[in-house]
Amino acid sequence: MIILKTLGILFYEFFKIGLFAIGGGLATIPFLKNLAAIRPWFTSSMLSDMIAVSESTPGPVGVNMATYSGFMAGHQFGLFWGIVGAIVATFGLVTPSVIIIYFVSKAYRRFKENPLVNNAFYAVRPAVCGMIATVGMSIIASAVLKEGYTVREFYKYLNLEPLVLFVVLLLLMNVPKIKKLHPVVFIVLAGICGAVFSM
Repeated sequence: MIILKTLGILFYEFFKIGLFAIGGGLATIPFLKNLAAIRPWFTSSMLSDMIAVSESTPGPVGVNMATYSGFMAGHQFGLFWGIVGAIVATFGLVTPSVIIIYFVSKAYRRFKENPLVNNAFYAVRPAVCGMIATVGMSIIASAVLKEGYTVREFYKYLNLEPLVLFVVLLLLMNVPKIKKLHPVVFIVLAGICGAVFSM
């Protein structure tokens, strides 16, 4: 049955993402970008929307994105399978963390003072930062540049609305009275502007 195969692939793909996405939810984004290229569940442009929604809603980014991706993969077979797909993808993402944390917590007391362990954790940090920075640059490019851009035709494909919105919000956030406003105000304002620009 095709749906069972899809659910199995969903669990496998998100299990891999959960296993290697060290550094939190944002570290899952490079893996999701790769997943968008090899699976028909969502596109790279949808991934940018998923990131925006995940950052704007409560809960970890990686879990929100896994839930959405699973829903999109299962929804092609109906609403029920969309919900099942969301559960399977989310479960696949968190399972490696649960297993690893269980064993790490058992061994941590013995190894927490070990310099090799401390150095290993220290060495992972730049790699995680690099992964997140790379994805951040690609998200900026996908937001500010239109589809099919090349370096030679940079100005032709420049998408001015998101760029202007970014600069205006950045300037507003540095005005003393406005700076004190709750971050939700800026999220709502950006959402309204995005909706207006897309009309």
